[in-house]
Amino acid sequence: MHPRGRTSGRVGAVLGVLALAAATSAAPTVLRLTPPSNLFRFGNPNLPVVSRFIAGQRFDLQATIAPDEGQTITGARFLVDGVEVSGPVTLTPATVNGLPVNTTIATLRAYASESYGVHDLTVEATQSDGAVISATGNFEIVELNFGKGRAKNVIVLIGDGLGIAHRTAARIMAHGASQGKVNGALAMDRMPYTSSVITHSLNSIVTDSSPGSSCYSSGNKANNNQHGVFPDDTTAVFDNPRVELMGEFLHRTQGTALGIVTTSDIFDATPAAWATHTQSRSAGTGICDQYLDDANATGLRVLMGGGRKWHLPNTERGSQRSANNDYILPEELHTAWGIAPGVIDPERDLIADYEAAGWTYVADNTELSEVGPDAKKLLGLFTLSNMNVALDKIDGRRGNSNVVDDYGFPDQPMLDEMTVKALEVLSQNPSGFVLMVEAASIDKQAHNMDSERWLLDTLEFDRAVDRCLQFAEANPKTLVIVTADHECAGINIIGGSRVTDADLEVRANSGGGAGQLRNGVVGTYESAGFPRYSLDADGYPVTTNIDYRMLIGYAANADRYEDWRTNPLPLRDSQQPFNNEPPLNQYPNGPLNRDTAGNFLVTGQIADPVAAHTASDILQSAAGRGASRFTGVMDNTDTFFLIMDAVVRN
Repeated sequence: MHPRGRTSGRVGAVLGVLALAAATSAAPTVLRLTPPSNLFRFGNPNLPVVSRFIAGQRFDLQATIAPDEGQTITGARFLVDGVEVSGPVTLTPATVNGLPVNTTIATLRAYASESYGVHDLTVEATQSDGAVISATGNFEIVELNFGKGRAKNVIVLIGDGLGIAHRTAARIMAHGASQGKVNGALAMDRMPYTSSVITHSLNSIVTDSSPGSSCYSSGNKANNNQHGVFPDDTTAVFDNPRVELMGEFLHRTQGTALGIVTTSDIFDATPAAWATHTQSRSAGTGICDQYLDDANATGLRVLMGGGRKWHLPNTERGSQRSANNDYILPEELHTAWGIAPGVIDPERDLIADYEAAGWTYVADNTELSEVGPDAKKLLGLFTLSNMNVALDKIDGRRGNSNVVDDYGFPDQPMLDEMTVKALEVLSQNPSGFVLMVEAASIDKQAHNMDSERWLLDTLEFDRAVDRCLQFAEANPKTLVIVTADHECAGINIIGGSRVTDADLEVRANSGGGAGQLRNGVVGTYESAGFPRYSLDADGYPVTTNIDYRMLIGYAANADRYEDWRTNPLPLRDSQQPFNNEPPLNQYPNGPLNRDTAGNFLVTGQIADPVAAHTASDILQSAAGRGASRFTGVMDNTDTFFLIMDAVVRN
């Protein structure tokens, strides 16, 4: 059963102006009312309620108000169902370009309601001539079921960009099929409950990772590039109206701990959406400062991935700390939310500050494996920026490649190894935990249209899923969710190669274009056959350059050269501090600078340099305590409420 909510019959006026402006002046108007609503935006009470919260979940109220020409806004108040909300309302200038003169933002921080159902939210603002401007929107407080058998632990595994075809391709690579029957299942295939998730963001049918992850952590839509906040009309990156995240709410009310594990730079959108708040996913210095400075508010106890560059003083080589993406919060924000005010400190040694706060810091897999049971808080930063992908880490461990050496970090852990250690640390908390595990480069390598690299990252992700399912079996009060923030690249399996790898290698160097690498190679329907990969003892393919290999196509593709064989080097990663220095500057720079010897140009359907996200629904799987609710077709924000329905104690 999905969480219940009651529908309101109230219809508020979307824009009520109680004083008429002169014909030559701009009409006074409320330009924005937060939380976002279709009632305010379109004046239609029959459209879905956009902003939903659970009882007691905190969020900011805000309105952007443009007064009549020559007037100023002198005061404002917020009303819920006609009753004034208590608390200070701060008036600040709007700073976004293009707004009328004297446009003002009214904000009331950290509001919460315990009353279930749909509620009208009204702002009333007074301008300097005494005229009153008002507008009304709505929001909903969703009623939870509070049944027996509450979950204690929540594990959300996000395959960034993971669509249905990614799963299918990984299953074929790992297990193959015989006469139409698959020879084995992925760990995520074995999860008993499945749903289809709609992934739209607040401002587009196609989401990026910030709102795609934030919808799960907050239960609310956000604009692309933003997480943990609603949009506003200032240029400041960290002052947006906030919504309380899952980890923050559960830590504040139930004492749960929070863990975040990723293969990306930890400042990246998907992990950051579980513990930080910003309108700019690229503001790495401030995002990484928030992790530590607000750990008492979020309950953060485990943080692992790449991203050492944000933790080194800006005087050290490799650091990318900058005053330009750091922050000092408005007083009313940090006071109302009870968080650190922030400071502009690019010279900060953030690793040293973690250690001073009692965190155990590890820099490689060897150190990670040596972390003992006494570690209460764990920070792992294994590379300067994004970690290397599974294919290159595995080849490094096998001695087949120098990619991890070129990056300078040959001893990186696999995602499942990080996950196991995170579970060991978090399970010490008697009040339970929330753990988010992200396989980041499924998305990053799908953008690059590097098929074998995202395929092995999907296998790596599935190994982490398996470890979490094992934990849930041993700890039955655990809910495990496998999901994605969006689909990336419009991936599908178009068939199989009709030639051996030796033949394909010759064709890849022939310059023959489509005549050599398409017409004589791509097998569709029965010509695709059943590609068969062999797994090594480490659980990954002995080689991905097999005879009669699986062939992957891309619907949201950029221009690329294609030869179907495994690329010996990944594309250059612009987030790496030493991207423009040897040896990394010798790596191919984009899909048009790779696989060119075969001269098979696949023209893209988009003008971008790499493939793009799509609006396709994604598959979501669930197991453990409370998993039976995760069925059918649902909005991405529904996942938050279903999780909270399983874990929140009455």
